[in-house]
Amino acid sequence: MRIATWNVNSLKARLPKVEEWLSYAEPDVLCMQETKLADGAFPAMAFAALGYEAAHHGNGRWNGVAILSRVGLKDVRSGFIGEEPSGLEECRLITAVCNGVRVASVYVPNGRSVGSEHYEAKLEWLERLRADIASSCRPDEPLAVCGDFNVAPEDRDVYDAARFDGATHVSEPERSAVRALEAWGLEDAFRLVYPGEEKLFSWWDYRAGDFHNHRGMRIDLLLLSRPLARAVTWALVDREARKGLGSDKPPSDHAPVVVDVDDDAAGIAARP
Repeated sequence: MRIATWNVNSLKARLPKVEEWLSYAEPDVLCMQETKLADGAFPAMAFAALGYEAAHHGNGRWNGVAILSRVGLKDVRSGFIGEEPSGLEECRLITAVCNGVRVASVYVPNGRSVGSEHYEAKLEWLERLRADIASSCRPDEPLAVCGDFNVAPEDRDVYDAARFDGATHVSEPERSAVRALEAWGLEDAFRLVYPGEEKLFSWWDYRAGDFHNHRGMRIDLLLLSRPLARAVTWALVDREARKGLGSDKPPSDHAPVVVDVDDDAAGIAARP
C-alpha cells in the first residue's frame, strides 16, 4: 500500500501537476492539504477518471484538505469529533478508512510567530488532534496521520538551525506536540527508512532560489501506528514534483512525501 501526502498550495493552480504525478507515482492513497477550494469546486470527476475516489473538506479559504484513494474510501469524517460545521471553520482535518487503514489528512496551522495568538492556537490545535486520535483509535490499529504539520521535528530537518532560532516550526513546544503524538503510538515513517540522514526536506520557499540551493525544511510528515510502521519498506521525498517553476505546470512549494507499506506485514486487507 503506497501512502503519500502533499501540500498542493492551491489545487486549482496545481491540478495538472497533481494529475501528472498520480499517473507516474501511482499512490494508493494521497492526502492533500491547502487545496484552497470549497467542496463544490473540488474536481472529483478529474480524479475519478484516474481511478480515485475522493473526499474533501474545504470552504474556499486558505486551507482545505482531501483524501484520494483507489483502495476504497468509507467512513469519512470532516473535522474533529463533535465539531459542528459552520461554514466559517478552518478546514484542516479529514479522515477516512482506506483498505482497512484509518487515514487522516491534516493541515496544522502555521503559527506565524512564537508567542502570538496564532502560535497558541497552533499548539491548541495539535493537542486537540492528539486527543481526537486518542479518543477514536488505538495504537494497535492501522492508522496513518499524514500532512503538513508546519513543524520540523529536529534541527536536522532544517537547512540551518541557527537561522530559525526563535521562529515557529522549530520551537520546543511545537516539537513537543509532535512527540506527544508519537508517545501515544505513532512513528515518523520517513525516519524509519532514513534514520540518520540530514537535510532531507519537503518544503522550500519560492524566493531566493531556495530550492536550487537546498535551503528547506522537512515539515510534511507521515505518522504511522505500530502495525503500519513495522511494515514500512520504502520512503521518498519526490523532489521532481517540486521542479518546473515558470512552466505551464507550476509546482507547489512542497514536494510529495511517499511511503510504501507491506500489506501482509501490516496485517491489513488485500487491495480490492
